Amino acid sequence: MTRLYEFTNFPHCIDIICPACRHRAEFEFGETVQIKLKSDVTFFQDSRLFEYWKFTDHCGHHWHGAVYFQGLHGSPRQTIGALPAGYSAEDWDHPPYVRSRSEWPIGAFRCTYCPARRIHLLKWPSDAFFSISYRNHVLWAYHRESTIALMEYLTSSKRNIWGHGWAPFLLHVPTIFKVRKARDPVVKQLAALLKPECGQRRSI
Repeated sequence: MTRLYEFTNFPHCIDIICPACRHRAEFEFGETVQIKLKSDVTFFQDSRLFEYWKFTDHCGHHWHGAVYFQGLHGSPRQTIGALPAGYSAEDWDHPPYVRSRSEWPIGAFRCTYCPARRIHLLKWPSDAFFSISYRNHVLWAYHRESTIALMEYLTSSKRNIWGHGWAPFLLHVPTIFKVRKARDPVVKQLAALLKPECGQRRSI
């Protein structure tokens, strides 16, 4: 597995294997805002909408954060009410870009099959629902849309990714999955995951 493929950026919402029933679950990253004042900590600790965590940066410095999970509570603009001075609900809204895997990989999932709905520490790519194994290598995609794009790319004779919405992702697919002899077995496995009746995953 190449380093670039493993450490590519992520959309905010991805499909994972439900830890409870192993069906497809929708995972959404949480948003963290640094708590500005020590006097504000109690507010976020007592709130039912936020999780309070103490973080450590790469220099070893500690800081306090308030984490909001849209996957559990919905849009912060519609759910979050009164806040201490200096904060607004928009602070916890998702920015319009993908996040790096090096960021804090915490979020919340809701299963599409069972009642499971809770906070989850992402472990990628072992959590990926749309993932297959070929010659002891794992190929994954973020969700259904990116899986379809991946299949179209692998089956294309030209494989022109430029101008494609998933170009940054497709650019880093390892060579072992792109060789001619891999095309049929890889695409067959991906297609099976896309079938509506394929709702449950086993470990690969």
